[in-house]
Amino acid sequence: MLQTILGSGGSIGIELARALPEYTNEIRLVSRNPKKVNDSDQLFPANLTNPKEVDEAISDSEVVYVTVGFEYSIKVWRNTWPPFVKSVIESCKKHNAKLVFFDNVYMYDPDQMGNMTEETPIRPISKKGKVREEIAEMIMQEARDGKLTALIARAADFIAATNSILMESVYKNLKQGKKADWFVKLDKTHNFTYAPDAGKATALLGNTPDAFNQVWHLPSVKEKMTGKQWVQLIAKEIKVEPKVRLLPVWMMGIVGLFIPVIKEFKEMTYQWDRDYYFDSSKFEKRFGISPTPALEAIKHQIKSIDKQST
Repeated sequence: MLQTILGSGGSIGIELARALPEYTNEIRLVSRNPKKVNDSDQLFPANLTNPKEVDEAISDSEVVYVTVGFEYSIKVWRNTWPPFVKSVIESCKKHNAKLVFFDNVYMYDPDQMGNMTEETPIRPISKKGKVREEIAEMIMQEARDGKLTALIARAADFIAATNSILMESVYKNLKQGKKADWFVKLDKTHNFTYAPDAGKATALLGNTPDAFNQVWHLPSVKEKMTGKQWVQLIAKEIKVEPKVRLLPVWMMGIVGLFIPVIKEFKEMTYQWDRDYYFDSSKFEKRFGISPTPALEAIKHQIKSIDKQST
């Protein structure tokens, strides 16, 4: 059974590819420059903004996973995400493929971030959140209409070797003898999704027939830890002082003049000025799987990052 990953080179795409051999020996990795994760992987170079190439990549697939990450720019998101998702939907329908869409929490009501579940109201206040709302609704409307078999797998911010604010701004800074960076407020809780947990859970969902046509929160760290506690945990693990620099919103505005990604991130700082807790109990109860504890996830990811840098 051919299973295809669109956007196979990121943290989640790689972890998903590692997990899929438990379910199939036919895995197609699709990106601009795909690299094998398993020896038997099929490599399919493609420009995912080209509907024709998307269609060719999806051809013959029974399950299609979307783990692509486009440039973190609202202009790019507005111009790229909706037409890309439309092309994926049309090709999945054409080839009778199931769709598993990897999503984030940007569309949720900011007033409900202290306990996010699959039932949390959709009320994005950011420009990027509105894009995420649009594309998620495109997928689920097709599923509700019976035209597409699809599911949405959502994750919190990552604990991962790449694209992880926690590891980039806290671990790598402390490792280099600098202060850890945290955003807006240190005393608010913020939990994370460990990338290997997300990869395994996404593979499991894609191979569970009755999991489709609904939204799932992927298993995420259960401990309710504040920014200060995360910095202390990582500092203790690598035996350094838990020194931290708090970046207020006004400072991000200034830094954003020189670092474009910070400018783009500024509209998301509301996720850091209040408690942020991503609840994955629906998945845990359904499959009897618990998320990796915070300390264990940090230890594993530090080893992974250090191994890559040697």
